[in-house]
Amino acid sequence: MINVALLSRWHVHADDYARNARDNSNISIQLVWDEEAERGRKWAEELGVTFEESLEAVLSNPAIDAVIVNTPTNLHKKVIIAAAKHKKHIFSEKVLAFSVEDCNEIYDAVEENGVHLMLSLPRLTESYYLYAQEALDSGKLGKLTTIRCRMAHNGAVVREGEESGWLPDRFYNKEQAGGGALIDLGAHPIYLTNRLAGQAHSVQATLQQTNGLGVDDNAVVLVDYKSGALGIIETGFLSHGSPFQLELYGTAGTLLIEDGRIRITSSKFEESGWQTPENPEALPMPMNQWATAIINGTIPSITKDDAIRLTLINEAAALSHQEGKRINLKDVSSIVQNI
Repeated sequence: MINVALLSRWHVHADDYARNARDNSNISIQLVWDEEAERGRKWAEELGVTFEESLEAVLSNPAIDAVIVNTPTNLHKKVIIAAAKHKKHIFSEKVLAFSVEDCNEIYDAVEENGVHLMLSLPRLTESYYLYAQEALDSGKLGKLTTIRCRMAHNGAVVREGEESGWLPDRFYNKEQAGGGALIDLGAHPIYLTNRLAGQAHSVQATLQQTNGLGVDDNAVVLVDYKSGALGIIETGFLSHGSPFQLELYGTAGTLLIEDGRIRITSSKFEESGWQTPENPEALPMPMNQWATAIINGTIPSITKDDAIRLTLINEAAALSHQEGKRINLKDVSSIVQNI
């Protein structure tokens, strides 16, 4: 049994991870810590476990094997490195850190102390992603020329009679979150396109503050990949009813995915026109992969490279928006020397 402590309820997915942990027969929630003690006490009471005010007391507790980190993103580096130094396995909400340099410092601590770190990148386990990867790898699409991925919701839309949208105000705290829509919700299109299109060569981004929240609430990133493919990443907090979309265009075929529904057409097929393929079986979710890795020493499908390249694109996109120009990754020494 893996005895875990929940570290913070800051992120909106904290409750989801608590449910995931409770649903896993190999995980037992023992403690809660939160940088806001009142919030942590309430959560611990709801879960029927002990609240601990001191993070050091949690991490030095020999009965705790692992931690699930949902702190503000600006605390990730400090909290995760401290957990690793106390030999605790770590599950963390994305993104791992604000810079590639910080990501590498985190992994240095993780590897030095022999613990398992899992970053929650759940869409890399979904059946539609697995089909898209197989379609590329098997040549069904020919040479990939363009990839587009959109994920957006209406979390910042203020409904009539209300003062704010459903997304908590803390998600617009630039110091804590590091940004807005792109660094949070945009993570999913970023890590998916990273996997499917490969290494990026350059990035150009527009991070728009439509509602004047202090962080971006609508964003587009254009990525030029080393393969020659072009990428279009779209995200935002201002779209009502926006479906998740993943599109791959190649010299031999086109693959369209919308809310998990797959359509493909390819010159490699005997039949012309659009086909609706059977979805492959999904992989275990990140938390389940993490628990299995801790117990059995298996290798998760979500990797260090996935985590670092997610931050790489975010870091380059922020720089591109700040400087108002396309960023060639090879020219950014602070990034390149760390990848």
